[in-house]
Amino acid sequence: MQKTLKSYFFWTHQRGSFHYDVMVTLILAFIFITPHLWNYGDKPSPNAALAGPIQVTGDGDHGLVITVPVKDVDVGIASDEKAVRRALHQAIEPVTGDAVSVTRWETVSDASGRPVLWKVWAHR
Repeated sequence: MQKTLKSYFFWTHQRGSFHYDVMVTLILAFIFITPHLWNYGDKPSPNAALAGPIQVTGDGDHGLVITVPVKDVDVGIASDEKAVRRALHQAIEPVTGDAVSVTRWETVSDASGRPVLWKVWAHR
Protein backbone atom coordinates (compact mmCIF):
# COMPACT_ATOMS: atom_id res chain seq x y z
CA MET A 1 0.00 0.00 0.00
CA GLN A 2 2.81 2.43 0.90
CA LYS A 3 4.58 1.67 -2.38
CA THR A 4 1.39 2.34 -4.36
CA LEU A 5 0.79 5.68 -2.59
CA LYS A 6 4.41 6.65 -3.18
CA SER A 7 4.08 5.83 -6.90
CA TYR A 8 0.89 7.95 -7.07
CA PHE A 9 2.68 10.86 -5.39
CA PHE A 10 5.66 10.72 -7.78
CA TRP A 11 3.45 9.92 -10.82
CA THR A 12 5.49 6.89 -11.93
CA HIS A 13 2.78 4.90 -13.74
CA GLN A 14 2.67 4.52 -17.52
CA ARG A 15 -0.01 6.36 -19.46
CA GLY A 16 -3.03 4.12 -20.09
CA SER A 17 -2.43 1.89 -17.08
CA PHE A 18 -5.08 1.36 -14.41
CA HIS A 19 -3.28 3.47 -11.78
CA TYR A 20 -2.71 6.31 -14.25
CA ASP A 21 -6.44 6.34 -15.04
CA VAL A 22 -7.26 6.37 -11.32
CA MET A 23 -4.98 9.39 -10.76
CA VAL A 24 -6.49 11.29 -13.69
CA THR A 25 -10.01 10.46 -12.47
CA LEU A 26 -9.19 11.73 -8.98
CA ILE A 27 -7.79 14.97 -10.40
CA LEU A 28 -10.84 15.55 -12.59
CA ALA A 29 -13.16 14.75 -9.68
CA PHE A 30 -11.32 17.33 -7.58
CA ILE A 31 -11.59 19.95 -10.31
CA PHE A 32 -15.30 19.46 -10.98
CA ILE A 33 -16.66 18.54 -7.54
CA THR A 34 -14.84 20.87 -5.13
CA PRO A 35 -16.36 24.13 -6.44
CA HIS A 36 -19.75 22.79 -5.32
CA LEU A 37 -18.43 21.84 -1.88
CA TRP A 38 -16.16 24.81 -1.04
CA ASN A 39 -16.66 28.53 -1.47
CA TYR A 40 -13.59 29.88 -3.25
CA GLY A 41 -14.98 33.44 -3.16
CA ASP A 42 -14.91 33.78 -6.95
CA LYS A 43 -18.57 34.60 -7.54
CA PRO A 44 -19.37 38.00 -9.08
CA SER A 45 -20.92 40.55 -6.77
CA PRO A 46 -24.70 40.69 -7.05
CA ASN A 47 -24.78 44.45 -7.74
CA ALA A 48 -22.19 44.27 -10.53
CA ALA A 49 -24.86 43.62 -13.16
CA LEU A 50 -26.15 46.75 -14.83
CA ALA A 51 -29.80 47.14 -15.79
CA GLY A 52 -29.02 48.86 -19.06
CA PRO A 53 -26.17 49.91 -21.33
CA ILE A 54 -23.84 52.70 -20.33
CA GLN A 55 -22.60 54.91 -23.14
CA VAL A 56 -19.27 56.72 -22.77
CA THR A 57 -18.11 59.51 -25.11
CA GLY A 58 -15.43 62.16 -24.93
CA ASP A 59 -16.36 65.79 -24.34
CA GLY A 60 -13.55 67.25 -26.46
CA ASP A 61 -11.28 67.90 -23.47
CA HIS A 62 -9.91 65.24 -21.15
CA GLY A 63 -13.38 64.56 -19.81
CA LEU A 64 -16.06 62.00 -20.44
CA VAL A 65 -19.80 62.20 -20.96
CA ILE A 66 -21.44 59.07 -19.61
CA THR A 67 -25.08 58.17 -20.19
CA VAL A 68 -26.47 55.91 -17.44
CA PRO A 69 -30.00 54.45 -17.18
CA VAL A 70 -31.92 55.71 -14.14
CA LYS A 71 -32.37 52.09 -12.95
CA ASP A 72 -28.58 51.76 -12.48
CA VAL A 73 -28.32 54.72 -10.08
CA ASP A 74 -29.27 54.03 -6.47
CA VAL A 75 -30.63 57.45 -5.52
CA GLY A 76 -33.76 59.51 -5.88
CA ILE A 77 -33.62 62.45 -8.24
CA ALA A 78 -34.58 64.86 -5.42
CA SER A 79 -31.66 63.75 -3.18
CA ASP A 80 -28.95 66.12 -2.02
CA GLU A 81 -25.98 66.88 -4.28
CA LYS A 82 -23.43 64.82 -2.35
CA ALA A 83 -25.62 61.68 -2.38
CA VAL A 84 -26.31 62.03 -6.10
CA ARG A 85 -22.61 62.53 -6.90
CA ARG A 86 -21.66 59.43 -4.86
CA ALA A 87 -24.40 57.28 -6.46
CA LEU A 88 -23.45 58.39 -9.96
CA HIS A 89 -19.78 57.66 -9.27
CA GLN A 90 -20.67 54.17 -8.06
CA ALA A 91 -22.81 53.57 -11.16
CA ILE A 92 -20.08 54.59 -13.64
CA GLU A 93 -17.16 53.03 -11.74
CA PRO A 94 -17.43 49.57 -13.43
CA VAL A 95 -16.96 51.28 -16.80
CA THR A 96 -14.62 54.18 -16.08
CA GLY A 97 -12.66 52.93 -13.10
CA ASP A 98 -12.12 54.69 -9.80
CA ALA A 99 -9.91 57.48 -11.17
CA VAL A 100 -12.71 59.77 -12.38
CA SER A 101 -14.56 62.51 -10.58
CA VAL A 102 -18.12 63.49 -11.40
CA THR A 103 -18.25 67.20 -12.25
CA ARG A 104 -21.89 67.69 -13.23
CA TRP A 105 -24.99 65.79 -14.29
CA GLU A 106 -28.50 66.16 -15.60
CA THR A 107 -31.47 63.89 -16.20
CA VAL A 108 -32.94 63.08 -19.60
CA SER A 109 -36.68 62.48 -19.62
CA ASP A 110 -38.92 60.58 -22.02
CA ALA A 111 -42.00 62.03 -23.73
CA SER A 112 -44.16 61.60 -20.63
CA GLY A 113 -41.68 63.55 -18.47
CA ARG A 114 -40.42 60.51 -16.57
CA PRO A 115 -36.60 60.52 -16.16
CA VAL A 116 -34.96 57.63 -18.04
CA LEU A 117 -31.27 58.57 -18.21
CA TRP A 118 -28.60 60.37 -16.25
CA LYS A 119 -26.13 62.33 -18.34
CA VAL A 120 -22.92 62.56 -16.31
CA TRP A 121 -19.80 64.64 -17.03
CA ALA A 122 -16.63 63.32 -15.43
CA HIS A 123 -12.89 64.07 -15.56
CA ARG A 124 -9.88 61.86 -14.96
